Amino acid sequence: MSAGLQVVGLVLGVVSWCVQSSCMSSQLWKVSSHMEAVTTSQRHFEGLWMTCAENSLGSIQCSRFKTVLGLSAHIQACRALMILSLLLGLASIILSVLGLKCTKIGRMKEVTKDKIVLSGGVLFILSGILTLTAVSWYAARVINDFYDPFGGGMKFELGQGLYLGWAASGLALLGGSMLCCSSKRTPASPPARQFSYYSTGSQGPTIYRVAPASDGSGSSTKAYV
Repeated sequence: MSAGLQVVGLVLGVVSWCVQSSCMSSQLWKVSSHMEAVTTSQRHFEGLWMTCAENSLGSIQCSRFKTVLGLSAHIQACRALMILSLLLGLASIILSVLGLKCTKIGRMKEVTKDKIVLSGGVLFILSGILTLTAVSWYAARVINDFYDPFGGGMKFELGQGLYLGWAASGLALLGGSMLCCSSKRTPASPPARQFSYYSTGSQGPTIYRVAPASDGSGSSTKAYV
């Protein structure tokens, strides 16, 4: 059961990492409002790396942001969060593959593999949280600028890239949770107790000790004199 849970969690994590990559490279984080499309013949959309314009004939022209320091603070922060999220996702994929119960690497113990899987699941969850923070922050700024009565210029709405980010974060959180749940902590067995008592007789003191019964042998407890 836990092996199947690990495989499903890993598959969800890999899919989430692919969707995160598509989200970060997407240029549709925000698109021009439909109200702007009625008055103008061009459609504008932007991502984290470039801005694009599409005319009525379907021709698209894109230009990269020429400066980094001149960008808004939320765009720089979203870039850093998405890059860090992808790096954590890649590390979690590697750790999860190494810790799967169906993979055999040397003489690695099951307890060690469970800890590796748990680490991979935690990293998946952190990756999903970072992606969720980035897309939610960017979406909040787009919505704030859209309803700002004093904001001039073009109005933008939420683009498909943000929905990709929300879907990727959900998959990462679900996959990481499944990996964490699949790792079971095996409690350390308490040391076997031995009982001894003394008896005095005519031949001097005699020590009696009871040895613990061996597991699975079905034999009764033996006393040695």
